Amino acid sequence: MPGRGKKQALAGSPGSASKKYKSAKAGLQFPVGRVHRLLRRGKYANRIGSGAAIYLAAVMEYVTAEVLELAGKAAHENRKTKILPRHIQLAVRNDDELSKVFASVTIPQGGVMPNILSQLLPKTSSGNVAFSQEYGGSQ
Repeated sequence: MPGRGKKQALAGSPGSASKKYKSAKAGLQFPVGRVHRLLRRGKYANRIGSGAAIYLAAVMEYVTAEVLELAGKAAHENRKTKILPRHIQLAVRNDDELSKVFASVTIPQGGVMPNILSQLLPKTSSGNVAFSQEYGGSQ
């Protein structure tokens, strides 16, 4: 009876039935199958549900997209077309939530955050004008 059972493959190409990967079913870019395999091999638990791998892959994809979006903005502000480790460092450290997540992470070649102590900044009060006139500012 035609129309029942599995889809018949073409004679010239055995196994040409289209595969639908777990990532595509979940609408993700990160590999759900690989995450599931790594969870099983890591011996985190005796049994790993299929939803755990999908959820973890989705969370990793979201965090990665968030970091790359902020790093892209940082690169654009520095007039660069390539995202460098410095831009990732600036993006992560300027975001409160990501800074907490990456608190104990060192980004190689990321540099340090620009920070000038307030005591070192020049004071812009009217007292400076009187001081410079009193002590030889205009001689």
